[in-house]
Amino acid sequence: MTYIISEPCIDIKDKSCVDVCPVDCIHEAGRILVIDPEECIDCGACEPECPVEAIFPEDALPDKWNAFVEINYAYGKGIAVVDELTEKYATENNVQNPPLA
Repeated sequence: MTYIISEPCIDIKDKSCVDVCPVDCIHEAGRILVIDPEECIDCGACEPECPVEAIFPEDALPDKWNAFVEINYAYGKGIAVVDELTEKYATENNVQNPPLA
């Protein structure tokens, strides 16, 4: 199992999770941060640090955000693929996350 970063991260990209990750498995794409499942050691340090509650264990990800499993796993195919999938999801779901205050 790995952790998944989901919709609330789009256009927010608060890097608190990056700062606490002991293996540097969280990477920045154009509109979202993603967790490389090959690098993630399932420690869970990132989850409580996310100010928008976008990080979930893969088996606890809300069904409405299942598309983010593919988005995070796409990291191995390159950031361009992550960006393409994120853009498609954001457009289809009219994602407009306000900036953090």
